[in-house]
Amino acid sequence: MDELRVAVLGVGRIGTMHADVVAHDVPGATLVGVADAVPEIAETVAAKLGVPAVDLDKVLERDDVDAVAICSSTDTHADLMISAAQAGKAILCEKPISLDLPEVDHALAEVDAAGVPLMIGFNRRFDPAHLSVRDAVATGSVGEPHLVRISSRDPAPPPLDYVRVSGGMFLDMTIHDFDMARFVTGSDVAKVYADAGVRIVPGFSEVGDVDTAVVTLRHENGCLTVIDNSRQAVYGFDQRVEVFGAKGMAASENPAAHTGILRTSDGTHASPLPNFFLERYSLSYQREWAAFVDAVRRRTPPPVTGADGRAPLLIGLAARRSLREHRPVRVAEIEAA
Repeated sequence: MDELRVAVLGVGRIGTMHADVVAHDVPGATLVGVADAVPEIAETVAAKLGVPAVDLDKVLERDDVDAVAICSSTDTHADLMISAAQAGKAILCEKPISLDLPEVDHALAEVDAAGVPLMIGFNRRFDPAHLSVRDAVATGSVGEPHLVRISSRDPAPPPLDYVRVSGGMFLDMTIHDFDMARFVTGSDVAKVYADAGVRIVPGFSEVGDVDTAVVTLRHENGCLTVIDNSRQAVYGFDQRVEVFGAKGMAASENPAAHTGILRTSDGTHASPLPNFFLERYSLSYQREWAAFVDAVRRRTPPPVTGADGRAPLLIGLAARRSLREHRPVRVAEIEAA
């Protein structure tokens, strides 16, 4: 396969970013079209990128499409994944696969039956700083991991219309942190305890969500992870990971907008943090796509599997139950439900 021909399904904010990355930053891949449930949106993005706007109902029938990126709304992911698998297309699907565990299992079974490559879009795994923490654990540099701390704080809360359908903090925002906890420790999660509240946007409580949370995870290897989340960090996009182990610690810090500083009698002034996730993680999306294209072209398993997409959903569902019932919840309870 000389070039992997990719169509992007769903070109809202995240889909437009994916389409732009494929069009300009991924050797071995070619963007051959974009599709959206709203044709006018697809046509606008297509014109900017110089590719065709493709009918969403017909894109999977095209012989010039080898792979699709599923970037539509979460409630459409599973159905599109099944259709793409049955059409023989390689799939990169944004997280989460679905908010419903049986639906996830059905979709993954269809993908397995079709035998097509599938990768789930947990892009933070490809961030060089976070990856360095994982590598420090995997190589034994920090020894046996004892404690993990993950901070994940957005610059501003999302609109309530989005919150209503997103799955809430645990299944929309913290799901990245649940994946990161598994990734850096190399261990699945056995038990979850969550506490949370509404400290920023009173309307969140009206739609059954929270904007501030702390979640404690006990991993199967005994390691403990503490995750803190906020929907509003007034100083910028704050994403940090730390692993403390028997031989030392490894951590990822936030990148500044630039490395310049100013020192005067009034103090030291540094550049701000990025204020948007696309600024913070642009390189990780490029590396994610490079890994996906390489796996498909080499016919090797993609590095973030369907099982990797399923596991954080289980943890998120356990966190929701923990918050609701005010108790620790074993992940096995969610599996058995």
